[in-house]
Amino acid sequence: MALTKVNRGGLNTGIADSSNATFLTATSAEGVTLAGTLAVTGVHTVGNNAVATSDGGAATTNIVQGLAKCWVNIDGTGTIGNSDSFNVSGLTDNTTGDYTTAINANMNNATYAVASHTGGAGQNVVTNRGASNSGYTYQTTGTNQVGNRNTSDQNWNDNDIITLVFFGDLA
Repeated sequence: MALTKVNRGGLNTGIADSSNATFLTATSAEGVTLAGTLAVTGVHTVGNNAVATSDGGAATTNIVQGLAKCWVNIDGTGTIGNSDSFNVSGLTDNTTGDYTTAINANMNNATYAVASHTGGAGQNVVTNRGASNSGYTYQTTGTNQVGNRNTSDQNWNDNDIITLVFFGDLA
């Protein structure tokens, strides 16, 4: 099903012969394909199978699959703080250099991917924290536990900038 011949009093500016153009296509799976130049205002919802085509047109990506589902910027010095976040319901300072992020809308499974970064002076690295030999005890559908470790002396330490980004499916 396609919505065609869209021309409401000349609203389609910048598009030649818009009276015969197709701008919006809804597939049988409720997916939406947008083509041409389209200005969208207000609140709109799109199904979970929306696809974006690359600039050259050779590759596509599923928009929902490619989005970060959760992210946080932690200030881990002194009293732990959440500098900014998305889909995070809370933070716990477990001990020196050891933090747990509570995810507001749970991930679908415990095998989601986490990208991390640590700032500040020194040679620090963010790593999982907890017993990984018995499964993902440091990473569950609703929490993620990380540690900040100094690579030169291997000590866990607090840091003022620790960022985490979670990729995967939401439950």
